Amino acid sequence: MNKKYVRFESLGFPGGCYGVIEGNLVRPIDAPPWQGGKFFAQVEPVEAVDLLAPVEPSKVVCIGLNYHAHVEASQSADNAPERPLIFLKPPSSIIGPKQKIVHPEVSERVDYEAELGVVIGKTARNVSAEDAEQYIFGFTCVNDVTARDLQKKDGQWSRAKGFDTFCPVGPWIVPELNYRDVLVEGIHNGEIKQSGRTSLMIFDIPFLISYISKVMTLNPGDLISTGTPAGIAPMKSGDTIQVRVEGIGTLENKMA
Repeated sequence: MNKKYVRFESLGFPGGCYGVIEGNLVRPIDAPPWQGGKFFAQVEPVEAVDLLAPVEPSKVVCIGLNYHAHVEASQSADNAPERPLIFLKPPSSIIGPKQKIVHPEVSERVDYEAELGVVIGKTARNVSAEDAEQYIFGFTCVNDVTARDLQKKDGQWSRAKGFDTFCPVGPWIVPELNYRDVLVEGIHNGEIKQSGRTSLMIFDIPFLISYISKVMTLNPGDLISTGTPAGIAPMKSGDTIQVRVEGIGTLENKMA
């Protein structure tokens, strides 16, 4: 059975703790799993804990326009990237499952973007695509929330992608996944709006890790969000958005 690594808080761990879900229990570990965290405390029932984002990365590296259908839907067909389009989201944008996405007053349109996230397991610098897989710790679900109107106004994406709460992550990390061909879905108020397989990515995950590592050092626990399928759309207050990745599970958040 594939392990599920989490971060959680509870009465026993009010400041947050890493752990492993085993059935209906969470076993606390004393360090992030990519640092070899060991079991060290009494188990907690899953229903007694609140799940947090399962990563605390030094950076979130995102990939734009990485599915052919999304390129076509965004009317960028003539500008399909010849190389990965990378941008950063600040760690301050990260929230966990069930936490609220806040609509900034300065934006008139905030969209969801369902994505597969890759968690780095060891320091990666100038790695080859052939060796890249050994730097992966595991996989999670990511919502690359975007203020679409600000993205168009600014011409670069830092503000539109970087607001607090604009990077929901979770609900956990799984270390094993057939990442080359899994289904990624965005579900808006119960209706599937995005659906695409990772086999349809323009740039695959080993290539992305290699490419990014030749620009910036990837540290253990860093997160790569690998791009979104077609079907993005705006959210409004009270909406529920789910990111569902085959082999991982479902990340759910509401728009505040």
